[in-house]
Amino acid sequence: MTQRAWFITGVSSGFGRELSQQLLERGDRVVGTVRDTAKVAGLVERYPETYRAEILDVTDVSAIRAVVERCFADLGRIDVIVSNAGYGLFGAAEELTDKQVEHIVATNLVGSIQLIRASLPHLRAQGGGRIIQMSTYGGQVAFAGNSMYHATKWGIEGFCESVAQEVAPFGIGMTIVEPGGARTEFRYGSAQVATLTPTYDDNPAHAFLKMLDPKNGLAPGDPARMAARIIESVDIEPAPLRMVLGAIALKSTIDTLRKRIADFETQTELAASADFPAGE
Repeated sequence: MTQRAWFITGVSSGFGRELSQQLLERGDRVVGTVRDTAKVAGLVERYPETYRAEILDVTDVSAIRAVVERCFADLGRIDVIVSNAGYGLFGAAEELTDKQVEHIVATNLVGSIQLIRASLPHLRAQGGGRIIQMSTYGGQVAFAGNSMYHATKWGIEGFCESVAQEVAPFGIGMTIVEPGGARTEFRYGSAQVATLTPTYDDNPAHAFLKMLDPKNGLAPGDPARMAARIIESVDIEPAPLRMVLGAIALKSTIDTLRKRIADFETQTELAASADFPAGE
């Protein structure tokens, strides 16, 4: 088994924590970023030689660059960058505040973009590596009440798909991970909810309330199994561009894409009508 060095953002909980624990248990080195080192005190104590905690708020672009520069300089080589830090924001679009909109974009979208941009020169210099961007099947499928979360995930997926083509010649692989619902703090702890108004009661925009209540049944996704599949993906060459985790997530994604394609196919004549006639 190849031992690697990993840089993972947001390891205090969720997939970041599960990935870190599995990697450290098998002997890999992990740089894990948090906003509060107290939340990873156990990892620091148990793996003093192979785990390194770094304080990072991914909305601080200058801090991203400084941490990435320092870690590559100190470790010499980092094989895998995992852009994981992020959160969910629920509520109808008009129920969200400007501050909430700006913060989720700064965290989920801009933070991820800047982490990848900061890492690329180092990955190129060392002759390659792998970037893993944590997304969601909500990067392909949209639900009411999730508008800004979808905006960030659809945005980062487009960014990554483009960058993957740019960096492939340098031996850098890119994988977008699209998990379905999982039993992590994302759904049952860290999710942020707008100040809801009666205007959207009995509206699809508030359907997420049922999902967030564990009394209505837990999500089917196993974070440990999902993390194991993510780790295994690094051994796949070439890197899979997208990886959907969860049977429900895959079915929903396929159904949505089929409907989208069917709709596009009805527009053949309309699309052609906007072009100059042949020969002109």
